[in-house]
Amino acid sequence: MTEARVPILMYHSVAAEPNDATRTLSVAPEAFAEQLAVIAERGLTPLTTADLAARWRSGRPLPGRPVLITFDDGYEGVHRHALPALAGHGFPATLFVSTGWIRGAHDTGGGLDTMLDWRQVRELADAGVEIGGHSHTHPQLDQLDDDRLRAELTRCRDIVAGELGALPLSFAYPYGYSSRRVRTAVREHGFAQALAVGNSLARRAQGPFALRRVTVRRATDAAEFERLLDGRAIARTFARDRALTKGYAMVRRTRQLQRLV
Repeated sequence: MTEARVPILMYHSVAAEPNDATRTLSVAPEAFAEQLAVIAERGLTPLTTADLAARWRSGRPLPGRPVLITFDDGYEGVHRHALPALAGHGFPATLFVSTGWIRGAHDTGGGLDTMLDWRQVRELADAGVEIGGHSHTHPQLDQLDDDRLRAELTRCRDIVAGELGALPLSFAYPYGYSSRRVRTAVREHGFAQALAVGNSLARRAQGPFALRRVTVRRATDAAEFERLLDGRAIARTFARDRALTKGYAMVRRTRQLQRLV
């Protein structure tokens, strides 16, 4: 039997007029609505991150054509624009919040554009959006020492639990970066699954703490979006991203070695 390959869509901002910092990874509200319409027309079944991982963990069958709709960081447009579109189709989704970027008592001022506040996050949760963790201040977690890594995960977990009344089950690595040490720490902080980036379809064999996603951005047109859903030509679509990632990985490994000297 062929192993299921699931498209996990990674969104960030949904905004009509994003700022320069978020423009590339933003999606226009009209484009987002059109993409949800494509998902509906093609008969795909959206799941939350927790639902997908629980099914793979228990061996329960997946729906015929599963897909995940995920958002990182916590931009205000997820409430203003994405939520009505999701609700119109009855689609669940997952939002991964950087708790220090959400407006309110825990705000560190690091948010890149207008961010959600906790009232809006609660309304998203009440509407069926799973709320997951995305660290506190959005650092590259694999570049942190053990104390700072634990602090980022602890604050994120505890703030989400305090604001929503339930511990978050899912996590997404900021920038997609992780390591065995980071994945172990995420698991030890009570998260049951975590998402990377990777720009390929997710498979059970990747393990619950390294599930891959595909990036949806402002330049993603209708034809490319359909290719992402089908898993077609993904390597070609993200060839430049992969080359940049490999180059930056060498820089980051050098930095890590320098800190050990």
